[in-house]
Amino acid sequence: MDAAVLSHPQQAPQRACDGQFLQFLTFVSAREVYAIDTLCVREIIEYGQVTSVPMMPDFIRGVINLRGSVVPVIDLQARFGKGATLQSNRTCVVILELIQEDESHVLGIVVDSVSEVIEIELADIKAAPAIGNRIREDFIRGMVKIRGAFLTVLQLDQVLCVREIASQLH
Repeated sequence: MDAAVLSHPQQAPQRACDGQFLQFLTFVSAREVYAIDTLCVREIIEYGQVTSVPMMPDFIRGVINLRGSVVPVIDLQARFGKGATLQSNRTCVVILELIQEDESHVLGIVVDSVSEVIEIELADIKAAPAIGNRIREDFIRGMVKIRGAFLTVLQLDQVLCVREIASQLH
């Protein structure tokens, strides 16, 4: 998938058959495949000029100007405690809009590459094992097997908890 702009549908299509299906964006970060609900994805942009901000935690890369708005950019790999993402020609920023504590927050996450949008039946998302996780347990919504391989479905409101991130700024 090209790292150009991906339009965000207002509502993910759902099938009326067996169960409830949602669309998820899959991407790679630190050689692991993750999925996030497309309902919070606004767009995907090529990694460009990120302005660093002094005195920020390591996982906050800085800010970008997105059509006149200042958007913080979080390095997902660093947020997971795996060091900074190395920039390549496939590195991109996924722009997300999250509602936390009745407020809308727009932020970007740096990922190695974006893969595809897939449909997953919610019943197919299983609890992650208690051991063997490479990231914090509260960051994981569950695991799902797609084409013979497991991928981790992220719990974005935990990974990008604005209150927790803000507490690390002081």
